[in-house]
Amino acid sequence: MRARCSGACDRLSRLGGMAVLTLTMLVSGCNLAPVYHPPNMLLPPQYSGMGPFVKADPSDPPEQSAWWKIFDDAELDTLERKLDASNPDLKAAVQTYAQARYTVAAAHAGLLPELGMNAFTSENHESAHTLFHSGTGPRQQMSNGYGLEASWALDFWGETGNRVREAQSGAQRAAAQLALARLSLETELASDYMAMRGLDAEHAAYGRAIALYQNALEITQTRYAGRIAAGLDVARAQNQLASAKAADTEVVSQRRVLEHAVAVLAGENPIGFHLASESVMHVAVPVVPVSMPSLLLQRRPDIAAAERRMAAANAAIGIARAAFYPNVRLAAQAGFEDTAWGLASLPNTLWAVGASAMLPLFEGGLRRAQLQASWAQFAQTGDQYRAVVLQAFREVEDNLALTDGLAQESQQQDAALAAAKQVQKLALTLYTGGIDNYLNVTVAQIAALNARIATIQLKTRRLQTSVALIGALGGGWSRADLPDEAQTMPGRDDVARTREAAVAAGAQL
Repeated sequence: MRARCSGACDRLSRLGGMAVLTLTMLVSGCNLAPVYHPPNMLLPPQYSGMGPFVKADPSDPPEQSAWWKIFDDAELDTLERKLDASNPDLKAAVQTYAQARYTVAAAHAGLLPELGMNAFTSENHESAHTLFHSGTGPRQQMSNGYGLEASWALDFWGETGNRVREAQSGAQRAAAQLALARLSLETELASDYMAMRGLDAEHAAYGRAIALYQNALEITQTRYAGRIAAGLDVARAQNQLASAKAADTEVVSQRRVLEHAVAVLAGENPIGFHLASESVMHVAVPVVPVSMPSLLLQRRPDIAAAERRMAAANAAIGIARAAFYPNVRLAAQAGFEDTAWGLASLPNTLWAVGASAMLPLFEGGLRRAQLQASWAQFAQTGDQYRAVVLQAFREVEDNLALTDGLAQESQQQDAALAAAKQVQKLALTLYTGGIDNYLNVTVAQIAALNARIATIQLKTRRLQTSVALIGALGGGWSRADLPDEAQTMPGRDDVARTREAAVAAGAQL
C-alpha cells in the first residue's frame, strides 16, 4: 500500500514539475522584436571652427545644469531659477512626462494576472406555461451568490512585454523632451535678457548723444544770435536732436516689449513686472568649452529623444509580429451559490478552471499590413534621427562660425568707435572756433552715434551667440540624466505630486 502511494506521489511530483516548467516557459515567452542596435552615425574627427573657444577633453565632466552662471549675472540667475520653478509651459512638459510614466504602469499591468470579485442576488419567477415545466416544482425562487474570478493572458509571444518596452522608451523620450523644453526656454530667456540689456545700453548711449546734441544746438543758437553762423546750422542741430530723441523712444518701447517676454518666461505676470536698467556692456563674453563630436550625441536631449523614438518603433515591430500567433489565456472562478442565504457551506460551492487560445485565420491581410507599417515607421524614425543629428552639428558649427567672426568684428568695431569719437570731438572744436562748418559736425556726430550703437549691438549679438552655442551643446545635459527602465515606473510619491499639481492648476484657473 505504501509502495503504491509512493509511486503515485512520484508521478504527481513529476507532473507538478512539468506543469511548473511549462508555466515558466509560457510566462517568459519570447521576444519577436528585432534585436535593437542604437544608430551609429559617422562622425567627423573634430569641429572645423574653433573661434575663441577651447576643445574640451572627452573625459571632462559635462557642464553644470545651471549653465547661465557662466555669464556671472545675478539678475539672470534669479530669472532662470524662477523659470524652472514657475514657467507654465515647462510645468505642462512635466505633466506630459508624468503621463508617459503612467502609460508604462498601464502597460506593465498587462503582465500580471487580473483578480476580481463578484456578488449577485435575484428573485426569479417562472411562467406557468414555460416549456417543459413539470407543474410540481416551484415557479418562484431566489438565487444568491458570490465568488472570485481570476484570469491571466500569458505573454507567450512577448506582445505585452514589447508594449512595456515601447512605453518605457516613450517615457524616456518624454524625459528627453522635457529636458529639451527646459533648455529651450532657458536659452530663450537668456537671449531675451541679453537683448533687453543691450537696449538698456543703447538707451544710455542715446541719452549721452542727446545731451551732446543739446549742447551743440545751444552753440549754434549762440553763434546764430551773434550773426556768426547761419540759420541752417541751427536747423541741422535741431534735426539731429529730434532724430536722436525719436530713436531713443523706439529703443525704450522695444525694451518694454522684451521685458514683458522675460516676465512671461519667468512665470510672472507682465503687469507690474519691472527690471531696473543695466547695460549689457558689463557682461563678459564667456569662453564655452566645445566637446568632441561623439560627446555631442550624448549631450543633446533632442538626439536622445530621437533615439528613444527608434527604440519604441523597434518594440512596435514585435507587437505586430505577435499578432500572427495565438493568444493564450488562463481563467479560474470559485465561489458559492444558493437559492437562500446559506451560502458558506460546502454543497453550495462552485468552481471552474479553464484555458483558451485564439488565433485569427483570415483578416484580409490586416496583420501583414500592420507589420509592414511598423517596419516603415521604424525606417522613418531612423531617418528622423539622422536629420536631428545633422541639424545638431549644423547648429554647433553655425554658432562657432558666428562666434569666431563676431570676435574679430568686435575688435574692428572698437577701433572704428575710437576713431569716430575722435572725429566728433575735433569737428565740434573746429566749428566752435569758426574754422569749419556745422555740416561736418553733423556728419561726425551721426558717425559717432552709429559706431557706438553698432558696438553695443555687436556685444549683444556675441552674448546671444554664446547662449545659442551653449544650447546647441546641450546646456550641460547628459544622456545619463535619462531615467532607466525601473525609474520610468511611477511610485507613490509621484502619484501624490501629480494630485498636488492637478489641485494647484485648478486653483490657479
